[in-house]
Amino acid sequence: MKTLTFTVARFDPATDDSPHFEKYTVEVNEGARILHALHAVRDAIDPTLAYRYCCGSGQCGSCAVRVDGEPVLACMEEATEGMVVEALNLPVERDLMVEMESYLSGMEGLVPVGETRLLTRAENDAIRPLRDCIECLACVSGCPALQVAEFSGPTAMRQEMRIALDPRDPRDRVERTVADGLFTCTTCQRCVQVCPKEIKIPGKAIEKLRELANRKGLTLPKHKEVALLVQRTGRSVERIKPTFMEQVPDVIEPVGEVKGEVAFFVGCMYNSRLPETALDMIEVMRRNGYRIHIPKDQVCCGSPLIRTGQTWFLDELKHTNIRVFEKTGCDVVLTMCAGCGSTLKNDYVTPFTVKDVNEVLTEGGFEAPEKLPVRVTYHDPCHLYRGQDVHDPPREILRSLVEEFVEMPARCCGAGGGVRSGLPEEAAELGRQRGEAIEETGAEMVVTSCPFCEFHIAEHTDKPVINITTLLREGYAEKDEGSEEEKAGEK
Repeated sequence: MKTLTFTVARFDPATDDSPHFEKYTVEVNEGARILHALHAVRDAIDPTLAYRYCCGSGQCGSCAVRVDGEPVLACMEEATEGMVVEALNLPVERDLMVEMESYLSGMEGLVPVGETRLLTRAENDAIRPLRDCIECLACVSGCPALQVAEFSGPTAMRQEMRIALDPRDPRDRVERTVADGLFTCTTCQRCVQVCPKEIKIPGKAIEKLRELANRKGLTLPKHKEVALLVQRTGRSVERIKPTFMEQVPDVIEPVGEVKGEVAFFVGCMYNSRLPETALDMIEVMRRNGYRIHIPKDQVCCGSPLIRTGQTWFLDELKHTNIRVFEKTGCDVVLTMCAGCGSTLKNDYVTPFTVKDVNEVLTEGGFEAPEKLPVRVTYHDPCHLYRGQDVHDPPREILRSLVEEFVEMPARCCGAGGGVRSGLPEEAAELGRQRGEAIEETGAEMVVTSCPFCEFHIAEHTDKPVINITTLLREGYAEKDEGSEEEKAGEK
């Protein structure tokens, strides 16, 4: 047995104006789950504590709550000292019980028409990734788009795709999903992160429904413009200045001996809009001993097309990129754009390994910079943190780089999934929330690893927004300046 002290949000709409927090100390077994701790409170301290549970084995979804802000199943998550247990981010009926019926009753079920039959193996395999949902609504609670826009939400979209894949129900679901906010999803993958069944709703449902919408001519106008630009130029943004690839040779040698060799997938934004940032990254890699190959006939990775359902010429882009990077002979392809990296890792089948620059630097070891006297926070790009599972590497770099690093909750800034271009008001509201979170940290500067995040967040904060490799280069410049001053003093 062990003693456990934790906090529970209590709320009774009949008597309370707002939730309040109460602390409890209970005796539980080692390895006890949150549900066991709640049982202990109810049985020994306060029998009025309200919460739901049923199976106790992660199959019914009824015990979903938030613990330290994260949606979890109370029966599956281990209880920890000091944890804070709250209701899901949904209308609260009482304490930890939320109102779910209105959401779940709005989702239609399968309606077979005509002769029913068993599914074929292929049909069953297509549906399988979507049918494990236990309707706990953890994804609905965690979805940032639902907090700022009219959207039926991830669980409903998953159900729509599950029906669309079933040949026994011939109803056309596409126009309904568009009306219900299909293009509202930022594809931030927060729903995947909190789903106890790890259902990949953005990739398996949202993006597939957007493909169906595209076939019916329902793609948003701004998204169509981007697809036509990629088809015409091989790039998703217009050239407005000398590009990165126009300024560099095919191969860039390191400073000193060669410690590693990579090929650089530049990405449209860093090539055409932020070439200076890409040049900063190159200098950081050179300083750390990397030879860098830059094939000039690489094209857009296709991420803007995949996220918006416009995939009719995606295979052509994939074939081109795989071919040109294979020619470099490099085992590792380096990315610095979160969206490009996630696409190459998750939507391509490559004969090489794809790694983000943060991964390459921390795995290979990087020269310690001069610590900069600044307080910074870090914004996790969704397609780096959740899309590539890269969380610790940028923090390792920042802790070696700045005097004070302060954490900020990882949340979508609103720039992804085509939302910034297609639904700018929604993107702006999510950006505004990021600005508020930045202000709460007291940071003097925001660091990130995504060009879209850099642009979007900069519009919603008065703090400088800088790429992590640019800041690292500044740290090296300070170090060099200090060395020069020391040498001058010795003379």
